[in-house]
Amino acid sequence: MVYAAFRSIGAYVPQKTLTNEDLTRMVDTSDEWITKRTGIKERHIATDDEFTSDLGLKAAQKALERSGIAKEDIDMVVCATISPDYFCMPSTATIIATKLGIKNATAFDISAACTGFVYILSIAKAFIESGMKKNVLIIGAEKLSAITDYSDRGTCILFGDGAGAAVISATENKEEAIIDVHTSADGEYADLLMTPNGGSGSAHDALDKEAAGCFMQMKGNETFKVAVRTLTQDVKDILETNNITSESIKHFVPHQANYRIIKAVGDALKMQPEQVVLTVAKYGNTSGASIPMAINDIYEEGRLEAGDLMLLDAFGGGLTWGSALVLFSPLQ
Repeated sequence: MVYAAFRSIGAYVPQKTLTNEDLTRMVDTSDEWITKRTGIKERHIATDDEFTSDLGLKAAQKALERSGIAKEDIDMVVCATISPDYFCMPSTATIIATKLGIKNATAFDISAACTGFVYILSIAKAFIESGMKKNVLIIGAEKLSAITDYSDRGTCILFGDGAGAAVISATENKEEAIIDVHTSADGEYADLLMTPNGGSGSAHDALDKEAAGCFMQMKGNETFKVAVRTLTQDVKDILETNNITSESIKHFVPHQANYRIIKAVGDALKMQPEQVVLTVAKYGNTSGASIPMAINDIYEEGRLEAGDLMLLDAFGGGLTWGSALVLFSPLQ
């Protein structure tokens, strides 16, 4: 029996930061208001000549170096992003693979917004367990500053840029395996968080008049309510399905969208503060990069050790959501 194992983690954030104080000079807001509503203090912003693929490349390089797996042995590269280098094609995954020097590997992007990393984790698991692939590089990379309206105080305070990557590889040892991944979606709530223009659903002659529609738009209060309810239930389901208690979780790694959402879900699940991984204050919401960036933080702090059980939980535009029970199983 072949299983999929989570071998390594890596992340990268641009050097430039955008603080709450910086935002007060751009929109009508304050550090106190942003902190109270979101828990965010700053976010990292890519330069004009720094693309999503560049962020993903640097995160992927770290993940590969730490994995003990040669790049020549990577047979698939998947990137989760809603801010790709190019609209439609080529995929950001193909660009990252080329920059890494990975040849003849399957490469493609997926769009599942903030749930993107959980989705590509499930894809890697499925490809490996089916025997189709052996070593899969998964990347969540976002340059959200490129699709953020900095005149909209409801959204511009939330989003930042960054990337996280992991190597998932085949193993015959069930004790190393990713335990389970759940993914779901409901398009009925699509209008709560979306970029309404720019695709085939928008008339081309309307784009100049409605350029703001190419930026992210969100109904904050409605999204908050659905997120807390959905995330809590999804986690309860995956724990019950696998007969695992919340006390058994070493690291609860939720999508870093908003501290209030994280706290509400953590409290509902009776998670202790030491179990909950928090990075939202220094990175903001980095969508599909959020979860791997948070995992990388606890790895670099020396808090993530071989055999640790992680519970990942995410919610994003689509609406999409997902959770995963993952053992950290490094080769080195």
